[in-house]
Amino acid sequence: MKKIILALFVGTLMVSCKTEEKKEVSVEKETVVEKTMVDLSRYPQGLKDVLAAHGGLQKWSEMRSLTYSLDETETIADVQTRDIVVKSPTHTIGSLDGKVWIAQDSAYFPEARAKFYHNLMFYFYSMPFLLADSGIVYEDVEPLEFDGVTYPGIKVGFEAAVGDSPDDNYLMFYHPETKKMTWLAYTVTAGNRGKSDKFNFVNYNEWNEVNGLLLPTQLTWYKVENNKPTVPAGKVREFKSIDIDGGNMDTATYAKPENGVYVD
Repeated sequence: MKKIILALFVGTLMVSCKTEEKKEVSVEKETVVEKTMVDLSRYPQGLKDVLAAHGGLQKWSEMRSLTYSLDETETIADVQTRDIVVKSPTHTIGSLDGKVWIAQDSAYFPEARAKFYHNLMFYFYSMPFLLADSGIVYEDVEPLEFDGVTYPGIKVGFEAAVGDSPDDNYLMFYHPETKKMTWLAYTVTAGNRGKSDKFNFVNYNEWNEVNGLLLPTQLTWYKVENNKPTVPAGKVREFKSIDIDGGNMDTATYAKPENGVYVD
């Protein structure tokens, strides 16, 4: 009798073990996304301070789509690829993969000027982050004195064959306490021969936080005497409907429409 009971016990144990072996264990795998960290080592300390005050270059590098309206124009841009489309009531200008185009029902906007203007306001608007692009060289510059405030500055130039106007120069001045960018001085060499030492000045005095980044809401151009800003020139440029996020638009957003022509 004991032998029969022992045999039954062993048999039951074997069946139990086989049943347990057939059980499947479901283990959820956690997806780990590695974030590429931006290397700030090549930038001067002043620029690093300004970038940090505006939300950081790391945050900017994680963004893709930027939209805003200015006067009667609406702009959509990819801040990483620099694809862009600018729509107005009379014409639309854009670029995809560096090829600039214009679409219009008449000859309202000169095609020859489309390449220069298609991303002009985007570059002013995206400061100071675009001053961290590759191919840029930095130098110290004398501070700017304006209305009793001394603004430290950085001179920005370009390596040869970088961009459409490698001879352009920029001077970026920032508030000594907040480190926010306050002034941008720039030269224009497009269509000209050689470098220019005549600077234009833009004042950045209104900022708005959007998704962790400080973006301008107003730009004011100033009259200049002896390469120094004096008084406002013309109306304040006001940006509205501002948004920036990490989602990218379909490439069709920036593609040339059927009635468009390339201007390169």
